[in-house]
Amino acid sequence: MSKIEVRNIYKIFGPRPERWLEAARQGIGKQELLAESGHTLGLRDISLSIEEGSIYVIMGLSGSGKSTLIRHFNRLIEPSAGQILVDDVDVVTLGKTELEKFRQQKMSMVFQRFGLFPHRTVIQNVAYGLQVQGMGKRERHERAQHWLEQVGLTGFGNQYPHQLSGGMQQRVGLARALATDAEILLMDEAFSALDPLIRREMQDQLLQLQSQLNKTIVFITHDLDEALRLGNRIAILKGGELVQEGTPEDILLAPADDYVQSFLQDVNRGKVLNAVHACNEPSLTLTMRSRPAHAIERMAERNFDYTVVLDGKRLAGILTRATVEQAVRDGARDVARYVEDMATVPATAGLDEVLGRMLRSTDPMAVTGENDEFLGMLSRSKVVELVTPALESATADGVDSDSAASTDGTTARTAA
Repeated sequence: MSKIEVRNIYKIFGPRPERWLEAARQGIGKQELLAESGHTLGLRDISLSIEEGSIYVIMGLSGSGKSTLIRHFNRLIEPSAGQILVDDVDVVTLGKTELEKFRQQKMSMVFQRFGLFPHRTVIQNVAYGLQVQGMGKRERHERAQHWLEQVGLTGFGNQYPHQLSGGMQQRVGLARALATDAEILLMDEAFSALDPLIRREMQDQLLQLQSQLNKTIVFITHDLDEALRLGNRIAILKGGELVQEGTPEDILLAPADDYVQSFLQDVNRGKVLNAVHACNEPSLTLTMRSRPAHAIERMAERNFDYTVVLDGKRLAGILTRATVEQAVRDGARDVARYVEDMATVPATAGLDEVLGRMLRSTDPMAVTGENDEFLGMLSRSKVVELVTPALESATADGVDSDSAASTDGTTARTAA
């Protein structure tokens, strides 16, 4: 379900934006518009759908329009044209009183430079939004104290912002945004002013809180590593226009153009992609109740040395040609007693972890989800291709044949 719908948003900065709106719609370039009119094109025809309970990342270089866009959501910036729908209500149509109430109840914002009041204590800063809402002193103090505890700042309530480190100040900003219990959290380059280690800690903090709170979070960044780590979906802007939108996997595996590709050149794919991206659905699976003669026939048709056996949706194990032939000789009614344990890798395992397992074993591996649900067979060639995209496919094939000659060919056939 969409929490926020952005529909055909245009923003032209200047004294008479309406005069140049049609030119923007017809595709006039940013520099041409500036030269002809003295107006600046901030956003051109941006449409996005942001799902409830997701972290939606908007990224791009300086001047791409990302901060301009997020400020449209709570109308800190007024659009030149278009709609911003939150729970099917067009924010653009709200009057002054309605807009004030909307900002207090629906959205909170965390800024890059913390935005704390220097003359207020930490707990007073956290409680500020509650004070604006009219909450009583005792109740807002208790709620502010709760959120300070949630962000790891127990005992710092009576300090002033200047007495805290940058990372601690940003935690105060986060606690202030969460204290109002707003459904939507807008974070504009919230972690970019922090040192790398503190930034990582804040990302961990946000993900931990999100797992508990399930807020709708719109997160602005210029850092693709941060976007890939946090985002359920990512929108990439350039020059006020949407270049690409999709899941982190979409961005990594199919960059739209050279601009997007330039962000990807230093990304560690092994930490972003996981085992699911490198598995194939097998063309043959058997069940625990399969008859041995039937199993031999099916395996012989495909020239397989082994196949996967399922117990419902759950992975039971592996059945080899040798063991199924023994089952026939024993006169067994089904293959259940002849199924052997099989190496597995969880679907959530990063490809860097998967690659490590590949190097330690040449055995075929299954990819499993929750409750041992079978998702597919790990493809070694896919792992190599995804982790080392710059290599020629022939190189990847060469690595396969060298590292897993005895099993990978069979795995590939099984998973074809």
